[in-house]
Amino acid sequence: MLRRALVPLVTAFLLLTAGAVPTAQADARPPVPSQDPFYTPPDPLPGAAGDVLRSRKVDWHPEPFRVFPAPVQTWQVLHRSTSATGEPNAVSGTVLVPPTPWLGKGPRPLVAYAMGTQGLGDQCAPSYHLRSGTEIEIAFLVQAMLKGWAVAVTDYEGLGTPGTHTYAVAQSEGRALLDVARAATRLPETGLTPASPVGAFGYSQGGQAAAAAGELQPAYAPDVKLVGVSEGGVPADLNEVAKFNDGGAAFGLVAGAAVGYSTAYPELPFTDVLNARGKDLVAKVKESCVVELGTAAPFTKLNDLTTKPDIIKDPRWQARLAENRLGDRKPGVPIYLYHGTLDELIPFAGAEKLKARYCALGTRLEWQPVPLAGHIVGVSVWGTNALNWLGDRFDGKPAKTTC
Repeated sequence: MLRRALVPLVTAFLLLTAGAVPTAQADARPPVPSQDPFYTPPDPLPGAAGDVLRSRKVDWHPEPFRVFPAPVQTWQVLHRSTSATGEPNAVSGTVLVPPTPWLGKGPRPLVAYAMGTQGLGDQCAPSYHLRSGTEIEIAFLVQAMLKGWAVAVTDYEGLGTPGTHTYAVAQSEGRALLDVARAATRLPETGLTPASPVGAFGYSQGGQAAAAAGELQPAYAPDVKLVGVSEGGVPADLNEVAKFNDGGAAFGLVAGAAVGYSTAYPELPFTDVLNARGKDLVAKVKESCVVELGTAAPFTKLNDLTTKPDIIKDPRWQARLAENRLGDRKPGVPIYLYHGTLDELIPFAGAEKLKARYCALGTRLEWQPVPLAGHIVGVSVWGTNALNWLGDRFDGKPAKTTC
């Protein structure tokens, strides 16, 4: 999603990879997660949320120079987390520690990084794409590490690990993001500690996850030393997002969210009311990465897939959507919120409502509309500013508020 943003970072990447040499392993891509035992968790699950179940050191081969392994210490981790309904689960992720020293005060900071939409198939997991050199959303990972920050990237629930990805379910995503940060600080080899300041960063689905992490952290993960959340293009209210995209060009994202919610909350009417077309589309969506997902069923409506109309209006759906609406719980840290005014996927009006809800709660919020920007342009032109805002939090500077 961020290929445009990579262009101005080529020089920076070359600096980061200075001295790297090609390896034969670069073109021998690792097995996909469904064929890799690393991703299968032990049963029963030991430990507590954030505990590392297993880890392994791997090479990172970033695009567009996939034959060169970056001189970055890289671990894949499988760690404990918690589902949207409070059940223990296992989530995979990646921890990246640069060779660049941290020259600031205190321990090296950590960015808890939530990727934008990757898809629902296990082969779409960021940990797999990062290791195999096929992940295109690396621009801000590189920027963060050039500053001397470590990065922990979550795969989210069911993306890589067995089961279906709970796509667009904020409660699940926020916990997974907080727990990959915990795992990074509990892995001794990283040099990180529970005292490491943590900043959450994400855009689109990642913005949803980062926002949820900020709201959940005070009660769910008070041990995580969160200092700020930078979130953009946030799908804060799935009722609004579904209505906005129903019958639109990117309807496949709506279908993906319906799969994600019905996976997280089995009581929701969905799989039992699918018609033949709906069953075919759901089977396709479950195996799709982002491009295939977004183009899976253009200009389709949710009612075209079901034998019962308007299932999203069912009280059970409405209760779960309300449970995942963002902006109804005060985050424990300052927030940076940005959104393109011409966003064609996630309505700008929804971001304005999220801003209003945050302000009503007394949140220390810096709000930034990005004029005339669509969904991808919004992060391409403003994501660096959002990342630099986290740098000010790491430096201990007080956050501004526009409420």
